[in-house]
Amino acid sequence: MASSASRRFEGRRVIVTGAGSGIGLATAERLLAEGAAVVAADVSATRLGDLDGRHRGDPLVSVVADLSVAGDVDRVVAAAAGPVDGLANVAGIMDGFVPPAEVTDEHWSHVFAVNLDSMMRLTRAVLPGMLAAGRGAIVNVASEASLRGSAAGVAYTASKHAVVGLTRSTAFFYAPKGVRANAVAPGGVMTNIDATFTSDWGRERVMPYLTTDLTPVATPDQLAAAITWLLSDESSDVNGVVLPVDGGWSTI
Repeated sequence: MASSASRRFEGRRVIVTGAGSGIGLATAERLLAEGAAVVAADVSATRLGDLDGRHRGDPLVSVVADLSVAGDVDRVVAAAAGPVDGLANVAGIMDGFVPPAEVTDEHWSHVFAVNLDSMMRLTRAVLPGMLAAGRGAIVNVASEASLRGSAAGVAYTASKHAVVGLTRSTAFFYAPKGVRANAVAPGGVMTNIDATFTSDWGRERVMPYLTTDLTPVATPDQLAAAITWLLSDESSDVNGVVLPVDGGWSTI
C-alpha cells in the first residue's frame, strides 16, 4: 500500500474495473490511500461489499457490473457523476489455454467482450470529459500474452494483443490534447483469475513456457504501484508505452 503521506490523486476521480480482487483491488485501495475518489466496478457483489466495508467514509462508489454488457459499462460511467481524471481498465478473464483449432465462436466472443470491448467502451465514454479538461490518463492491463504467443490460449492472446493496439491508438490520437494512454503487461500474478487448462493440447504446448524458476510471481500491490504511477502526473511524459511488469519474463 502507498504511504498515507503520498496524496498524488487528491481531488481526482478514477474508475477502476475488476476492483473486487487481485490487481484491481490493490489499485483501487492504493488510489483511495492517495486521495482519489474511486468508482470501483466488479462482477462480484460480495467482493465489492468487502471493499466497501473496509473503506467506510472514503470517497468510494461501488458498482456491480458485467463489463461484457454495454449497459453495465454505461452504469459504471454514470456512477462517476462527473468528468473522470483517470481510468484503470483492469478487469479480464482467461481462456482455458484453448488453441485455434478448438476455440468456439461463443468462447472467442466472450473473451473479447470482457478483455477488449469493455476497455474500448469505457475509454470512449471517459474521453469527452478528459478532452474538455485538457488532461487525463488511461491505463489498460495487457499481459505477457500481449508480447508473445506462448503464454495463453488464442482468444486471450489475441484480445491482449488488441489491448496494445487500443492503447497505442488512443495515445496517438489524443497526445496533442493532453490525454495519455499506457498499458502494463503482467506476467504471473497472485490473483484469483481462473487459469485452468481446458485443452489437453493447450496444456502440453503452453505449460513448458509457464514453468520457470527465473521469473518470480508478482503481487497485486506490485502491479498497482506501476498502474498508479502511470495514472499519476509523475509519468506525464510517458504515453503509448506497454510496460512489462513481469520480473523479466519477457526477456527470456
